[in-house]
Amino acid sequence: MKFLPSQMLAILKNRPERRNLQLLLKFMLVLVGLTVLFTIIFHLLMLREGRTFSWITGLYWTLTVMSTLGFGDITFHSDAGRFFSIIVLSTGMVLLLILFPFTFINFFYAPWMKAREHAQVPRELPPTTAGHVVLTKYDPVTEALITKLNQFGFAYVVLVPDIAEGLRLHGLGIKVMLGDLDDPDAYERARVKQAAMVAATSSDEINTNVAFTVREISDQVPIISTCNFLVSVDILELAGSTHVLQLGEIMGAFLSRRASGGGATAMVIGEFHELLIAEATVTSSTLTGQTIKETQFRERFGLTVVGVWERGRFDAAQPETLITENMVLVLAGSKTQIDAFNQEYAKPINESAPILIMGGGRVGRATGRALAARGLDYRIIEKNPERVKSFKSALNYIKGDAADIEVLQKAGIAETPCVIITTHDDDVNVYLTIYCRRLRKDMQIITRSTLQRNLPTMHRAGADFVMSYAAMGSNTIFNLLKRSDILMVAEGLDLLKVTAPEQLAGRSIAESSIRQQTGCTIIAVRHEGKLHINPDPSLVVPAEAEIILIGTVEAENKFFSLYGTE
Repeated sequence: MKFLPSQMLAILKNRPERRNLQLLLKFMLVLVGLTVLFTIIFHLLMLREGRTFSWITGLYWTLTVMSTLGFGDITFHSDAGRFFSIIVLSTGMVLLLILFPFTFINFFYAPWMKAREHAQVPRELPPTTAGHVVLTKYDPVTEALITKLNQFGFAYVVLVPDIAEGLRLHGLGIKVMLGDLDDPDAYERARVKQAAMVAATSSDEINTNVAFTVREISDQVPIISTCNFLVSVDILELAGSTHVLQLGEIMGAFLSRRASGGGATAMVIGEFHELLIAEATVTSSTLTGQTIKETQFRERFGLTVVGVWERGRFDAAQPETLITENMVLVLAGSKTQIDAFNQEYAKPINESAPILIMGGGRVGRATGRALAARGLDYRIIEKNPERVKSFKSALNYIKGDAADIEVLQKAGIAETPCVIITTHDDDVNVYLTIYCRRLRKDMQIITRSTLQRNLPTMHRAGADFVMSYAAMGSNTIFNLLKRSDILMVAEGLDLLKVTAPEQLAGRSIAESSIRQQTGCTIIAVRHEGKLHINPDPSLVVPAEAEIILIGTVEAENKFFSLYGTE
């Protein structure tokens, strides 16, 4: 009930609801007037019968008769009195039992419930709101982004044009605000001038309208727009978008990066000043079967193996960690160190058989282009004839259903070293993953997942690597928030810059046992303007130095719980 005054105020601001409330008030006045009139007539008729009662008793009789309770402790003896009782009873039945509930529900209760709903989906943010992220659609990408925003303490709001959708999202715990995406006033009420970022993730046309509308209000707020088609990039930039993200192209690059083309080529996935983070797929390389200690990466190249991916799970690397065929090494070092690693382990491209891509949509085509940029041959299997016609070259495309064994045999399923499944339907991707794994147990299978929650299912189905479209998109958008202390380098893997806690100052990295206690790895230390990449474990952490950590979200949480926040 603490929100009742604000809800009543909302009702009074609405003209139709205010008129209904006035009608309800008039009805109540009529009801009170009739009650007073019947009480007076009761006294007059009782006087004619030679009886007198108090005014309270008269009101008591009137209310009991009108409400049909009729206790019977006070009754008339004359026919006039009994006729009057019939009139009071009939009037009460009509007014209290029929008209009053109808009037109350329609003129007060329904508007009040509507006001409560609108209170759950506000039309305006408080004037003091600042540093928040304005989202224009709730989809898998923004769902994952909201999780990250909550994790790192960023406020956000999702603009919804429909009250029903707003109530649905509110029930899911999502912070929403009612407003049309093409209404400048909606962005004014969303305090977009004070926002940290606007993320438009709808269709290209809607995103263009959003960018143009927001830019009319503020020329400073960063606008991040997703883009489905290459021809829309220039239009979105002209409309005012600060960054235009072709998530399909980015996803294709992510998937192609995991495909083994021979050797263990390290591919850069993130930069933090001079510090580079790279991933190296070790399938069919000479590294398989060795432990991290036996590789001597630190002694030979100055590199640190900060962790390994294996079937979607990231683990901090230990000296005794055995490198297997399905692993991806996460390396940290400088450009010179990464180049030295590649000179040693990057082998000539394996051209014995093309890599198969199942699905010729935006992601599939982007994956093909990314593989071609690496010098790898590929074949895209696509069953949509209209999509096949749009392909510029028929050499790399095979028309047919990827679930048809004859099509797969024609594409070279028996010889290919890797299959990349890129459709946008997670159910189809699980189906194709199981099918391909049954056909060949020795080949690499890389699968795209639209929703994060389906990652474990993909791995159980037999995928060696699974890339989440939602996580990839949310990481990319989050990194554009321009935070200097956090960088998402891969799904569930972050770089974090913090000031050295008091507990670590004056102690060596080895003595701190950070990796053993938290799962985070110190990969750089900055002090007095100098960045020490992959510092020696004997390095003493100076007071007030900046340390750069890498680890999963769980590892970060352990670090902060142990050493406190920044």
